[in-house]
Amino acid sequence: MAANEHPQDEHTGPADPPAREFRMADLAREAGITVRTLRFYRERKLLPAPRREGRIAWYNEHHLARLRTIGALLERGHTLGGIAELFSAFEAGRDVGELLGLENPLVPPWSEETPVRLTPEELADHFSGDITAENLSASLDIGYLAVDGDEFVHISRRLLDASTELVGRGVPLAAVLEAGRQVRAHADALAGIFTTLIRTHLLSDVLARAATGEHPGPDEVDLLAGTIEKLRPLTKGVVEAELSMAMDRRVRTEVAQWLREQGCEGT
Repeated sequence: MAANEHPQDEHTGPADPPAREFRMADLAREAGITVRTLRFYRERKLLPAPRREGRIAWYNEHHLARLRTIGALLERGHTLGGIAELFSAFEAGRDVGELLGLENPLVPPWSEETPVRLTPEELADHFSGDITAENLSASLDIGYLAVDGDEFVHISRRLLDASTELVGRGVPLAAVLEAGRQVRAHADALAGIFTTLIRTHLLSDVLARAATGEHPGPDEVDLLAGTIEKLRPLTKGVVEAELSMAMDRRVRTEVAQWLREQGCEGT
């Protein structure tokens, strides 16, 4: 039998199908490579260590997924050295729980972003040759990406689509990520302005009592949640309006400057 299957405990009731395990030759066959190639990948530390049972090495679905990812990335033009660097950055990445955080039951989520799950191959398809260890590390560091098993989770469908569009139009991914880092810093500063406004003028009494150890009552919890919920569209509207007007000013200035440089002023 190609796979080592662990029997289900009849006393525990229905359970997930047992995890498959493979010997080296069986794993190589499943992945469509030779045993020699598999050994080479192991020597290059592209695969995690197998589980050992005496002298037998057992590989699992994680190893199979890794081998298929290696093959897909090689087809997309990545070198083995580059793939090793990608895996190193991948394994050092933050997990999904750290990226998304734990929801506070007292505070409704402000963001309406939808996370996106991506295999390494799908991520490479989004950004082609711009998927490097440096860019991957930057994405993990900024908080755009997190690692979940053999997949990535991007924190926002809208941000992923915007990044893909910019890269598709010729903007290097490294430049997109640096711009994203700066936008994140300014967004944090804007959030600080609004939270200070809310804390100082709308929730000062509730928060002051909470600071003394007094537990908030149901009415105060409802007030906190309701205030946040009502102010969400207001803050988004203010930021969108100011950003739109700022872009108008900047674009007009840039176009006027370009026309002057081209000798077209007044035309």
